Amino acid sequence: MPAAGPHSVARVGRRVLALIIDWAIAVAITCVVFGYTLLDYDGFRVLMIFVGLQIVLTITMGGSIGHRLLGLRLITITGGWVGFWRPIVRALLLGIVLPALVWDSDQRGFHDKIAGTVLIRR
Repeated sequence: MPAAGPHSVARVGRRVLALIIDWAIAVAITCVVFGYTLLDYDGFRVLMIFVGLQIVLTITMGGSIGHRLLGLRLITITGGWVGFWRPIVRALLLGIVLPALVWDSDQRGFHDKIAGTVLIRR
């Protein structure tokens, strides 16, 4: 993969910003569906909605809303469609948080390495 530009591995800044956008969407959905406020909501429900959105949107759109807004796309390490099981494994590991905090020299998170995926710039 190229070191910079289109189809290069997404850098940490964009990944974190996409994560913040996706988490905010999950909080908003939780507040609307369950009647919480922004200052008083159930974090476990937010996490479940976040993980669910990651799975569904990655399978159907190639990335979450945050990914798409920031020009990112999730592919397999060989460059193809991620299929069904990779987004599930990746999202569950992302929900655990710790695997997402460990990166390799290519700035791929451990959750991506286990799932055989890579988040790239479009």
